[in-house]
Amino acid sequence: MTDKLLQPSVPNQVRAYQRRWLMIAFAALVLDIITKAGVSALMPYGQSVPMTGFFNLVHTWNTGAAFSFLADGGGWQRYFFIVIAFAVSVWIALELRKPLPASQALAYSLILGGALGNAFDRLLRGHVVDYLDFHLGGWHWPAFNVADIAIVCGAALMVFSSLRQANDVSKEKTNE
Repeated sequence: MTDKLLQPSVPNQVRAYQRRWLMIAFAALVLDIITKAGVSALMPYGQSVPMTGFFNLVHTWNTGAAFSFLADGGGWQRYFFIVIAFAVSVWIALELRKPLPASQALAYSLILGGALGNAFDRLLRGHVVDYLDFHLGGWHWPAFNVADIAIVCGAALMVFSSLRQANDVSKEKTNE
């Protein structure tokens, strides 16, 4: 009887598995919040500080989505993007309760942390703070932040994971 008490139960293992992915999402969220707060506190809006020949630290706002999509929508887009971010976040949190391949769970975790980071910015500030500005030959990539990096890395990992799983299924069918 003592041995059964010392061995972790299956539900405890599942909760630890879920907690790991939620902690990664939380880490991405916290890093995003801290960096945006630092930029907002230390740099006036519109300031650009050249760091290298291809990178500036800037303080800019995005009222739209990726690449300033719908930025001039008149204000309604703020609430639209908040609702979308929270709906996606709830769906991802529910997905993370299921057993998933590690790459897929990591992808979901990064997307969750990034989506919540930008959603909280929209809730608290009415816009998303962006501060990373890469440029080359006078051409600037749209400024972005840690939340955006987490979302893009999560999406890329999701695509990679899906392609890898499809390749594994294809190999299994070939071997049959």
